[in-house]
Amino acid sequence: WYLTETLISFACAAKNLILAGVKSVTLHDEGAVELWDLSSNFVFSETDVGKNRALASVQKLQELNNAVIISTLTTKLTKEQLSNFQAVVFTDISFEKAIEFDDYCHNYNPPISFIKAEVRGLFGSIFCDFGPEFTVVDVDGEDPHTGIIASISNDNPAFVSCVDDERLEFQDGDLVVFSEVHGMTELNDGKPRKIKSARPYSFTLEEDTTKFGTYIKGGIVTQVKQPKVLNFKPLREALKDPGEFLLSDFSKFDRPPLLHIAFQALDKFVSDLGRFPVAGSEEDANKLISIAGNINERVGDGKVEDINPKLLRNFAFGARAVLNPMAAMFGGVVGQEVVKACSGKFHPLFQFFYFDSVESLPTEPLDPSDLKPLNTRYDAQISVFGSKLQKKLEDAKVFIVGSGALGCEFLKNIALMGVSCGDQGKLTITDDDVIEKSNLSRQFLFRDWNIGQAKSTVAASAAASINSRLNIEALQNRVGPETENVFDDTFWENLTVIINALDNVNARLYIDQRCLYFQKPLLESGTLGAKCNTQMVIPHLTENYGASRDPPEKQAPMCTVHSFPHNIDHCLTWARSEFEGLLEKTPAEVNAYLSNPVEYKTAQRNAGDAQARDNLEQVLECLEKEKCETFQDCIAWARLRFEDYFVNRVKQLIYTFPEDAATSTGAPFWSAPKRFPQPLQFSVADPSHLQFVMAASILRAETFGIPIPDWIEHPKMLAEAIEKLIVPDFEPKKDVKIVTDEKATTLSVASIDDAAVIDELIFKLELCTKNLPLGFKMKPIQFEKDDDTNYHMDLIAGLANMRARNYSIPEVDKLKAKFIAGRIIPAIATSTAMATGLVCLELYKALDGGHKLEDYRNTFANLALPLFSMAEPVPPKTIKHGDM
Repeated sequence: WYLTETLISFACAAKNLILAGVKSVTLHDEGAVELWDLSSNFVFSETDVGKNRALASVQKLQELNNAVIISTLTTKLTKEQLSNFQAVVFTDISFEKAIEFDDYCHNYNPPISFIKAEVRGLFGSIFCDFGPEFTVVDVDGEDPHTGIIASISNDNPAFVSCVDDERLEFQDGDLVVFSEVHGMTELNDGKPRKIKSARPYSFTLEEDTTKFGTYIKGGIVTQVKQPKVLNFKPLREALKDPGEFLLSDFSKFDRPPLLHIAFQALDKFVSDLGRFPVAGSEEDANKLISIAGNINERVGDGKVEDINPKLLRNFAFGARAVLNPMAAMFGGVVGQEVVKACSGKFHPLFQFFYFDSVESLPTEPLDPSDLKPLNTRYDAQISVFGSKLQKKLEDAKVFIVGSGALGCEFLKNIALMGVSCGDQGKLTITDDDVIEKSNLSRQFLFRDWNIGQAKSTVAASAAASINSRLNIEALQNRVGPETENVFDDTFWENLTVIINALDNVNARLYIDQRCLYFQKPLLESGTLGAKCNTQMVIPHLTENYGASRDPPEKQAPMCTVHSFPHNIDHCLTWARSEFEGLLEKTPAEVNAYLSNPVEYKTAQRNAGDAQARDNLEQVLECLEKEKCETFQDCIAWARLRFEDYFVNRVKQLIYTFPEDAATSTGAPFWSAPKRFPQPLQFSVADPSHLQFVMAASILRAETFGIPIPDWIEHPKMLAEAIEKLIVPDFEPKKDVKIVTDEKATTLSVASIDDAAVIDELIFKLELCTKNLPLGFKMKPIQFEKDDDTNYHMDLIAGLANMRARNYSIPEVDKLKAKFIAGRIIPAIATSTAMATGLVCLELYKALDGGHKLEDYRNTFANLALPLFSMAEPVPPKTIKHGDM
């Protein structure tokens, strides 16, 4: 991995790569830090002015990840030196030099991935060349799509229909493989087959199956993801024939060809004069416009009809400046492109990307005298926006909610922009969470020595170290109805703007309502892996956050999860439900009963339903039949749980619904998507069986406050303890009711005898509690996915995989189980940086005031594809009242 020319935004790119854990990063820069650089580069401070930029960056970048080797080059670079690297990124380099270096990289064997990126005021460009033939291993990063087969015809071509459980996501031309097909077993050979006529629940297989066996039942069809080969042009050719530009904003459909010329014109201007255009200089702007016109005349077929002098004038005025929001955004995009270049994962940018946010400029015409430098760290920003807007930024009263991955990036951006750094300004940040080790890969203001400390306090301190003038207050309060004494009316009324950096919808909706009530701008954003989105909520201009909601995620029916799973997600949903029931809900119910027996019994009698009966049964079971007093009792409980879950329940299910069972209509009961199960046979020789008993017994002991012996992790000693146990033989019951209705929301079956059963359970409970020691309480366990030493994921993975084994469903490792059960899509630094950069470009508009609806932008982006989709926000709904 190689990063060159760390000047400007590409400290941001370096940061993202280092957080990603690349092998090594080399920083190259011959220049010295200037005060100008402090507007965009978080690793520099006033004391670094005059030092070599690469050398001044190393220490702070190294703190992000000690596992990454960071080195520097501070002398003139030769193309031969590039052979040491897999990918190179240039930011502040002439086209002449870039063409020389790219030619070398393109023709080198193997090719060296070349990226040229520039940020010039509110304009930016990226060019990628990954060689003559670059193979993309995974174009989108999504899991292969699957379907459950309902029928296959013996035709040429064959017609395949799938169950209507979920829509198919196949496309014409996809390759698929078949497995577990009964009857037409010829398809189970693992050979990829092409499909066509893909529809929501069916497709045609380009194969003659007339001589195959007749389809009987079962079968899964799985998409085979195909590698894609891209033929990149070298920069020398691409400048003349750029091909199709990656578009980010359809309201600027004609903008990329114009910016393609503008960046070449700027290169010519700098080459001729040895400097950038001066901010506010009409003479320099006119010269650049003239150069652009000359280049445009030589383009030929790609000639731009209107070179838009007004736009080019703005481009010239800000050409020397690197703005932090642009640096953050482009640092995210470029960082992800480097990862693609070195891994082959995700589709590269092919090949030019141009972007501008000229709408961020103040609505009032800029006075050239207002753009002059003031010898401050904000001079680069002032040269684009003027000192009047800078004053508005400094005096803003900002509230950031959350100091996780998004919050850390926002704090860095705000400190560099000078927001809340004036005498009248104030930044308040709140987060009730503490720092964990897993946060360090993306929440870049935190270090190893901060683990266990409050996120908001550490983040605020780190932000103040970036800009000592930042007026910041860190709180550890959750924002909600319960803290309205902290965040009261006076607090909200004094705010200028609110920035959300949250990861849950309910908190967002609450803050949205407060912003609506107090008529304050709200800047929203979120990330999901390589995807990110931003939404601007501006009083009286746009709809509010809660005005539009994503449809709820489809939930698997209760009967599917509990009795008829057909994928690992169902198994993990069930596993987490059982974990919470056994280790959190039931101990909490026990404590509720023991702390106030009279009130608890009254409440259950008054409820008088199946749920109340279940609660009492579980409490009684916990305190009587399944009460644990020694660790051997916990092992016995865990071993019997295994027998109950994976042997007895399956035998009962098969007894109630044998393999040849039929529905009321005569159709086979065990038809797709149902999978016929098989009971397991417990064996101490199976490590996964032992692992399940170990995790379950440890967590059971924890709920009862029983000491855990050191020998528990020794398989031989655990096996000996298990072999002492007597496991009763299973006898099927004839009167068991198993819920098969997919619309059912509970597995509890109501009964007219519930009230009588509840009275009997309460009587038994009163008897058994007399034998409990004084002050006895259980310890409920809340699921915590991020601690690998607490056995939570060991138990959930064990529960899910044993159940998957029952139903012949492919098992998953603990890490994959953690992602699914914990509903985790890992946050990555690149998409986080991009989202916050885009939001801060909108922050200029919100703090300036006076911008129209069409000036604002909401964004959805997916760095994996890559896709950038920007649009103006939706206006609020209006209601006509009488003549108003």
